[in-house]
Amino acid sequence: MLRWFRFFSRWPLWALHALGGMGGWLAWSFSGRYRARFLDNARQAGLGLGTVLRAVGQAGRMSAELPRLWLGALPHLEWADDRAAQEAYASGQGVLFLTPHLGCFEITAQALALRFSGQYGPLTVLFRPARHAGLAEVMDLARQRPGLEAVPTTLSGVRQMIKALRAGQAVGLLPDQVPPEGMGQWAPFFGKPAYTMTLAARLALQTGARVVLIWGERLSWGRGYRLHTQPLGYALSDDLDTAVVQINQAMEGLIGQCPAQYIWGYARYKKPRKS
Repeated sequence: MLRWFRFFSRWPLWALHALGGMGGWLAWSFSGRYRARFLDNARQAGLGLGTVLRAVGQAGRMSAELPRLWLGALPHLEWADDRAAQEAYASGQGVLFLTPHLGCFEITAQALALRFSGQYGPLTVLFRPARHAGLAEVMDLARQRPGLEAVPTTLSGVRQMIKALRAGQAVGLLPDQVPPEGMGQWAPFFGKPAYTMTLAARLALQTGARVVLIWGERLSWGRGYRLHTQPLGYALSDDLDTAVVQINQAMEGLIGQCPAQYIWGYARYKKPRKS
């Protein structure tokens, strides 16, 4: 598998996106289960097919760009607005960056590390070890990026994230990722109960970190990525249950900015797996 990742990592981004776009439409065409979940999730958010149809190809591009992002040269990056990130880092309180499955969430960590790690220290991110040996080898190499500190989804990994935040550094999470059983709670997401991680809210409440929302827009024709940041905009409630709901609402707001790049086929409402 590593050989293939290295091969595709040398491809130009436009070619990978063209290949991935076709793959996304093939998956849509031949998997009725995937297509049904995609449409159900979009309808749950109150969106019609015309609004989300481009997300079919975007899902394929997300997979096809991974070799380049993990093992290849960094593509073009630009910032729409980095003011929220700048101000949060400068506060010295630690920064909790949150992004949903929107656009290229892989590039957000690399962009933050490239821009801020030299001055403020590494960005700490969670990773789930791959079960496939070949993919695990690829991911081991992918994590060796300057300015990034990858920690496992274990208690020790969480402790490292808390330590980083209390040291004034930054942590990145995808709070719309379904956690294992016992590590979340049921909370509304676009009006439907979804098993939601409590980790993001706990990290913010325990450390006093500044919460910043971020997402990486995938530019057309393989031109690279544009990073968007904004402050949460309000203080999280001291009540954990309420804070979890607030974070889900913040993710809904980000998705609403560009529904054509959200991964609508993600099984957001599935039952959690056993931990």
